[in-house]
Amino acid sequence: MNFWEYLSSRRELLFFETWQHASMVFQCVLAALVLGLIIGLAVYRRPGLAGMATGTAGVIFTIPSLALLGLLITPLGLGVAPSVVALTLYSLLPIVRNTIVGLNGVDATLVDAARGIGMSRRAILLRVELPLAWPVILTGVRVSTQLAMGIGAIAAYVSGPGLGEQIFSGLGRLGGANAVNMTLAGTLLIILLALLFDGCYLLIGRLTTSRGIRA
Repeated sequence: MNFWEYLSSRRELLFFETWQHASMVFQCVLAALVLGLIIGLAVYRRPGLAGMATGTAGVIFTIPSLALLGLLITPLGLGVAPSVVALTLYSLLPIVRNTIVGLNGVDATLVDAARGIGMSRRAILLRVELPLAWPVILTGVRVSTQLAMGIGAIAAYVSGPGLGEQIFSGLGRLGGANAVNMTLAGTLLIILLALLFDGCYLLIGRLTTSRGIRA
């Protein structure tokens, strides 16, 4: 059968796997955002600790995805758990780094002015520093999401959820019936998801960033 016939005959399965993939990526990036913000907020005023945090996240990021997923099989088994842990770890670096860069990039005169009118350190962080750093942080989230989209396909190696099953199954039976259709369907749907997520982030950025900062 041709590609369009394959899509039509497998539409329920493909929809389910697309939903799984999107859900996994969203949850992992959300977890990485929470962890990344906590780490970034804890270290951005301390250059030594900031370097250690970004360096550690960078080392994790350099571990080949197949190797990390394979290593996680022993403590976590197969399925969702190793997939979620791996994607969350890989998503940390852009968020941690951009949180630190964004917060350190806030104009010191604005912080001094806020302090001069009697704002507490917590109020300055929540009302001045984080809003000004948010566009940079959101850029890190966008990068993390694109990375997680691609790496999420490799989660099929450990029986993880998502569209990776289409790609791995297709590659595993190259030359057989529908092998190319399976691989192509998984790949194109991941690209489509990546574009949809990025469009959502652009909208979120416009809605959550003041006009003065966007200008």
